[in-house]
Amino acid sequence: MRKARWMLLTALFCGSAAAAPVKIGFLSTFSGPGAALGVDQYDGFMLAVEQEGGRLGGVEVEVIKGDDEMKPDKGVQIARQLLMRDNVDIVTGVVFSNVMMAVHRPITSEETFLVGSNAGPSPLAGADCSPYFFSTSWNNDQLHEAAGELMNRMGIKRVYLLAPNYQGGKDALEGFKRTYQGTVVDETLSQINQTDYSVEISTVMSEQPDAIYTFYPGGMGVNFTKQYQQAGLMQKIPMVSTSSIDGTTLPALKDSALGAITSSPYAPDLDNAANKEFAQAYRQKYGREPSLYAAQSYDAARLIASALRQTGGELADKEKFRAALKKADFESVRGYFAFNTNQFPISAFYRVDVVKDEEGHASLANKGVIFEQSKDAYAASCPMT
Repeated sequence: MRKARWMLLTALFCGSAAAAPVKIGFLSTFSGPGAALGVDQYDGFMLAVEQEGGRLGGVEVEVIKGDDEMKPDKGVQIARQLLMRDNVDIVTGVVFSNVMMAVHRPITSEETFLVGSNAGPSPLAGADCSPYFFSTSWNNDQLHEAAGELMNRMGIKRVYLLAPNYQGGKDALEGFKRTYQGTVVDETLSQINQTDYSVEISTVMSEQPDAIYTFYPGGMGVNFTKQYQQAGLMQKIPMVSTSSIDGTTLPALKDSALGAITSSPYAPDLDNAANKEFAQAYRQKYGREPSLYAAQSYDAARLIASALRQTGGELADKEKFRAALKKADFESVRGYFAFNTNQFPISAFYRVDVVKDEEGHASLANKGVIFEQSKDAYAASCPMT
């Protein structure tokens, strides 16, 4: 509310600000072990801005970048700077759920729209949902519900679960167990940003499950996967994962990831017009394959563009802009996309395997749909309609 009063006073003394660019704060992780994820997020978003010549939905935008360093307190500090110093109209980005849980209320309580393009903590999909929060990714649990169903279809009867000890990791295990019908032999919550997984791997070897399921995003996924492959287990005890092996980690893993199976909301080879255009443009500009982080952030830019186009760039009428966002009037690179009542997506999830491409390089290949239109489990607890 302080920000809204400041904007009103500015308009009274300085005249209409309708011609000024819409300011978008991009809050993400740009340093430390998770930096590659934030970079992909930002690059995906800025590709959409560049394609419109510095505009979104025909409206000029100014994107202001902030690094949360994967630290919740730093995220809050940067969020407040974006709101009070930079006077942004919209905030987007955010990779990690511990940061999202910290910054969500400071942003939405100021009646500023937050369009998350990765982290989807379960509380924000349920009782703590907000009319000012939209997601172009998923509720955390959805990622792992798809993996549980994938393992059912693979006939895996006994599985060992591994994830880092933070909100996203805990949501991962809960989501997986919601759909998985076999036996969970045991589970481990590792220290966040851990580099040595010898203890976890030894435990897996002693338990001898049919497969393991991992959620180790960023550098954690690189370290675990390399060590798992070096231990000779990738072919003996299959590794199924979410966000451990993706477009951000595969360049570092290369052949170490061959044989891994992933559950993902996105694959670079998805056969739809929006993705073909996006993936080609992303490869041409950045010289690498697009990851789910880039894809979800590109969708966030396209979503914001659709709302700005409908409102002519005006955000003063909050309900009007919210209604424009809720329409989701854009073509998602993921295929089907609509918003549930809690403003989290209803969208597809895919089996994506690490295989050798025609040139002999490790690549991500779509192997079919797991869920056509996945809905999260928390929408019923959200009081919005």
